[in-house]
Amino acid sequence: MSVFLDSELTEAERKAEDALFTVIPAPLERTVSYGSGTVKGPEAIIEASNELERGSNGVEPCASGISTQEPVACDGPLPEVMERLAQRTEAAVKAGKIPVTLGGEHSLSYGAVSGVARALGKPVGIVQVDAHADLRIAYQGEKHSHASVMNLLVEEGNSLAQFGVRALCQQEMDSRSENKVFFVDAEELVTKGLHAVDLPEDFPESIYISFDVDGLDPSQMPATGTPVPGGLGYYQAIHLVEHALKGRKCVGLDVVELAPDGNAAWDFTAAQITYRLMAAALSSQG
Repeated sequence: MSVFLDSELTEAERKAEDALFTVIPAPLERTVSYGSGTVKGPEAIIEASNELERGSNGVEPCASGISTQEPVACDGPLPEVMERLAQRTEAAVKAGKIPVTLGGEHSLSYGAVSGVARALGKPVGIVQVDAHADLRIAYQGEKHSHASVMNLLVEEGNSLAQFGVRALCQQEMDSRSENKVFFVDAEELVTKGLHAVDLPEDFPESIYISFDVDGLDPSQMPATGTPVPGGLGYYQAIHLVEHALKGRKCVGLDVVELAPDGNAAWDFTAAQITYRLMAAALSSQG
C-alpha cells in the first residue's frame, strides 16, 4: 500500500493508533464534465509526497504522526460511496484525528464533511478554495455532482466561505445569497493582492478546509479538469486558508481535482499543498 510521506516517516510516526493525521485516498471520478483523470489524483499525490521535506512553515506535521488508509471503494451508487467515505472521516474524528481526504473529484467532499459533522454532532464551517462555486442544485441530473457539492452541504446547515471563485452561474449567485455564503472572488483577491481576509465573527469555530487545486491559476496548476484563468497564486491561496484558521480549529481537510498529466511538478505541488495544510491544521490545534 502507498503511504503519504513514506520516505520520511519513522515507524512510530506512521502508527495509525497514535497518528494525528489520517490520510484517506478517494479516487472518485464519476461526474467530471470537462477534462478527466482525477481517479489517478490520490496515488499521484502520495507518490510525490515522498519528495517532500519534513518541515513546513516552521513545524513538522509528520512528527505528530501520519497514517495512510487503503483507498475508499468508489464503485456503486454515489450515495453509497459518500457513506463509505463519511464512515472513514467520522471514525477518524471520533478517534481524535484529523482526516485528510485526497481526491478524486470534488463531489467527494460531501461524504468527507458529512462524516466530520456527524462525529462532532454539529455543522462545520467550510473554507473552500476553488475556481468554481459548486453551488448548483444539480448538474447534468446528478445532485452528487462536483458542481453541486457545496449546495448539498450548505443545505444541511454547514457554513461556507469561498475564496478564488471566478466561474459561476445565476443559480449559484442566488444560492450564495439564500444560504448566506461568505465569499471573496478571484478577481478581487488577485487584483488587490489580498493574502488575508477575516471571516465573519459568527463563522463556526470548527473549520473544514476544501482545497480544489483549480483554485490556483493554470500557470501554477494546469493539471486539473477545468483550469480557469485569473486564479490564485500558491502562497496567496495558502495564506488565505492560514488566516481563516486564526482563532479557529481545523477538524478535517481535503485536496481535490488533481488530474495528473505526466508532469511531476503538478503532482508535487498538490502534495506540498496537502502537507502545508496539515501544518496549518496542526498549528490551529492550540
